[in-house]
This record gives sequence, C-alpha cells and structure tokens, in this order.
Amino acid sequence: MLLVVIWLIVGAVAAGQRHYYDSTPTNCAGAGTIAVTILAGPLNYAGVNPKIHECNVPQPSP
Repeated sequence: MLLVVIWLIVGAVAAGQRHYYDSTPTNCAGAGTIAVTILAGPLNYAGVNPKIHECNVPQPSP
C-alpha cells in the first residue's frame, strides 16, 4: 500500500513539473493527460520510455 502511495506522489510531482496544474483542464483530454502522467510518470524517472509501434489511426472521412 505504501508503494502505491509513493508511486502516486511521484506521478503527481511529475505532472507538476510539466505544469499541468497551472490551469484547469478544459476538456476530458486534458484531465486524461494529467491522470496518465500521474499513473505512468514514475516510469519516466526509472528510464522506461515506452513506444507504440505500428499505430494505425483511422483517417477522417473527406
């Protein structure tokens, strides 16, 4: 349990260093960015840099 609390604190610090708390999120994407940074932020400090390969995003219709 203590490890989870420390993990979330480090993630919150990472989001703060990226200035995500300077203004309130105006949409769900902004809130999602903050949430993902809090959850995955400590991985960046550990040197893990996940990459998504072959990500095919659908193109909008003309």
